[in-house]
Amino acid sequence: MKTGYLWAIASALLVTVAQLLLKIGMSELPDLQLEKQWFDLHWLWANIIPISVVFVGLIGYVLSMVCWLLTLRTIPLNKAYPLISLSYVFVYILAVVLPWFQETLSWSKTIGIIFIMLGVWLISQKTEQTTSH
Repeated sequence: MKTGYLWAIASALLVTVAQLLLKIGMSELPDLQLEKQWFDLHWLWANIIPISVVFVGLIGYVLSMVCWLLTLRTIPLNKAYPLISLSYVFVYILAVVLPWFQETLSWSKTIGIIFIMLGVWLISQKTEQTTSH
């Protein structure tokens, strides 16, 4: 397996972790108003844990982007880009399995995930070179 494919999978996994952390952090924060609360040290300190979780999620996005840039160095875009959709698969599975999210398993979503994985597999297959006469 090319190193670029490993970077692409790492990017999808990091995006998955980022999404899950953002969901956890934002679910724990009180309703946000874009007023003075961001400058209120008491509010910030009282919400330091969910804010930290959101911040770590954002770092996950940055690391994912670094992995993605390394992916693009070695894999054609039409092969690399579909691999991003693996994050949909990872998020769905983890949101169903991990107790913090309380997501339910459904047949329609599971079938959709199977189609995503099938699509990624089909796109990643080598194509035959045809010559025109």
